[in-house]
Amino acid sequence: MEEKRKRRKPDWLKIRIPAGKEYLNVKDIVNKHKLHTICTSGQCPNMCDCWERGTATLMILGDICTRSCKFCAVATGKPLPADPDEPRRVAESVGLMKLKHCVLTSVDRDDLPDGGAGIWAETIRAIKKENPGTTIETLIPDFKGNTSNLQIVIDAAPEVISHNLETVRRITPLVRSVANYETSLEVISNIARSGIRSKSGIMVGLGEAEKEVLETMDDLLKVGCEVFTIGQYLQPTKDHLPVEEYITPEQFEYYRKKGLEKGFRFVESSPLVRSSYHAEKHVK
Repeated sequence: MEEKRKRRKPDWLKIRIPAGKEYLNVKDIVNKHKLHTICTSGQCPNMCDCWERGTATLMILGDICTRSCKFCAVATGKPLPADPDEPRRVAESVGLMKLKHCVLTSVDRDDLPDGGAGIWAETIRAIKKENPGTTIETLIPDFKGNTSNLQIVIDAAPEVISHNLETVRRITPLVRSVANYETSLEVISNIARSGIRSKSGIMVGLGEAEKEVLETMDDLLKVGCEVFTIGQYLQPTKDHLPVEEYITPEQFEYYRKKGLEKGFRFVESSPLVRSSYHAEKHVK
């Protein structure tokens, strides 16, 4: 195990340092409008690529999560109160960034009676009002399985609603601090039944077997999931779970083809794929 912790990343996981004009423009807007992004909080390896294309995944409801999942780089603790002005600021920033497709996510807010669903809905509606040509994907928490809170987001009618399983069934209790596999499947099922495009994703390299990844695909398809993403788990800090294995690009391509054969409408599968990678394609 100790040897795995010290192992170098393979060449296919190397990323370049951001420096382009569009990257700096997005960074400036994010800073001036006091926005949070999962790009920075989650240490996303695609930040350079996405920001230079003028896109970003905005994180609402603060940058402190009430949960402490063993894979996630987002800070854990007691969040600040929800900001009622946040929907307006986010909508205005989406316009300044000239986004054709906006991805929203949030920390888990188990401290709020509605889990933050009200702010979610207000933000979606504000973006649509301010930017009528912009499509929206929402990467939501499980709201502890509360269907009424989930419905608040569904009623705001984003084009895509995503909720990640994160890993295979067996490893879920080791990786996720509160959420569980079956609750997440029920969330995705409710999204699919609403008629909104449903999406989910997992990480690999946590010790899962190929058979378990394929079984996860089957579980998602059974509840109506249309879009599936799969990427390499990367250990954020020494206090997080170690990487058990670096999955090869060839294995990722195998998963991509199998997912499409099984029936997903879209499959994004490669080492650096994250939930919002190529998200604009998934609206079509």
